[in-house]
Amino acid sequence: MTQMEQDPARKGIVLAGGSGTRLYPITHSLSKQLLPLFDKPMIYYPLSVLMLAGLREVAIITTPEDQEQFRRLLKDGAQWGMTFDYLVQERPEGLAQAYLLAEDYLAGAASTMVLGDNIFFGHDLPVLLKAAAARPEGGTVFGYQVADPERYGVVAFDRSGKVLSIEEKPAQPKSDFAVTGIYVLDGSAPERARRIRPSARGELEITDLLNSYLAEGRLTVERMGRGYAWLDTGTHASLLDAGNFVRTIEERQNLKIGCPEEIAHGLGWISTDELRALAAPYLKTEYGRYLARIADLS
Repeated sequence: MTQMEQDPARKGIVLAGGSGTRLYPITHSLSKQLLPLFDKPMIYYPLSVLMLAGLREVAIITTPEDQEQFRRLLKDGAQWGMTFDYLVQERPEGLAQAYLLAEDYLAGAASTMVLGDNIFFGHDLPVLLKAAAARPEGGTVFGYQVADPERYGVVAFDRSGKVLSIEEKPAQPKSDFAVTGIYVLDGSAPERARRIRPSARGELEITDLLNSYLAEGRLTVERMGRGYAWLDTGTHASLLDAGNFVRTIEERQNLKIGCPEEIAHGLGWISTDELRALAAPYLKTEYGRYLARIADLS
């Protein structure tokens, strides 16, 4: 796959719906995924993950109330050499609901979905994602070792590394590996989501969707090791922690995390002149000056 190409059989999804109640009162009038995470909107980070995976067609799932704000921020994606479609989530009914909402958009295509409030960092992340996408069928998710696995979907392995089970927020976790918010699934995901019944908490659980792949021997779980960071932003404290993490890395290395303009330019999706034009409105900020420096060094 060249820099200018994308696999036409795979599309991206960012799930940016939900009510954000755990972050009240700051999310009363603003979507969580539009909150600032240090120097850029939160949604830039999951979008950048899909870009690094080589995906240029992305559906953004939002609430009806928030969709116009997302459109104002992200437009149609053309400024980054991409195409954005906007899908409405009337009510949050579980992560697996995203595949029902996106069924017509996907039209049988495989997909990579990222949760809009998850932050990923790691030098080899693009390699990991492209390897997962190269599998012709089945699903791939990523396990990450955490101190509090009971808060997440938990994957258990046998001694050989074979996946034994995935459980949603178990009271007694069978491992300390949580399933992160990236899901690389084949084109059967919407049909599988239709077969899921709501859980006791009334949601279409992503773990049930993943278990349908596991039951057929079609689920791969890749472990993210020490070289990766995975942060969620579901609480006020974790939101602050994620922002501080981004600030620390960026100021230490003088490189940006989750910068769509930089990624699009590096992939050849936009020209140096287009990058310079994108930087122009922001030149009073370090973000804009950073983009201008990239253009000048090209």
